Amino acid sequence: MALILGIDPGSRHTGYGLVEHVGNRSRAVAFGTISTSHKEMPPRLGEIFAGIDQVVKEYGPAEVGIEKVFMARNADSALKLGQARGAAIAAVMQASIPVFEYSARQVKQAVVGKGSAEKIQVGEMVRHLLGLDKRPQEDAADALAIALCHAHMRVSLARMAGATAVRNRRIR
Repeated sequence: MALILGIDPGSRHTGYGLVEHVGNRSRAVAFGTISTSHKEMPPRLGEIFAGIDQVVKEYGPAEVGIEKVFMARNADSALKLGQARGAAIAAVMQASIPVFEYSARQVKQAVVGKGSAEKIQVGEMVRHLLGLDKRPQEDAADALAIALCHAHMRVSLARMAGATAVRNRRIR
């Protein structure tokens, strides 16, 4: 069993999603959004750090998947996204949890089967794959998708490294 935290960083809204992955099954443990309230960037980064730190302390994930920064149309937006991502990574690294990075295209490919999928498709597949009653809020759905992507990738990476079986809920 692996408890995986997915993080969808944003300077105003940072989504998080925890997925428990056992064998080839996944279930949602918790998910939500850390919404910042300040106008200035430094306090927002503090809120993101504190929010992720709280999630890590409460649930104790074994691994973390986070979305890579993509080049937005606006360089200022990309910088803000990078700062929010850095605050989230710093909170995770404070607990010495391994962090794995995925592009938005990789996440969409892993969850929907199409790297150019729309956000609504991602949300619906997350709802379906995790057996949720309704589609999660967009940032939380993206975070759950990142966690699911990592759950699938970690098995593939273990196989490439020579693992041949799952025994006692561990990849061997």
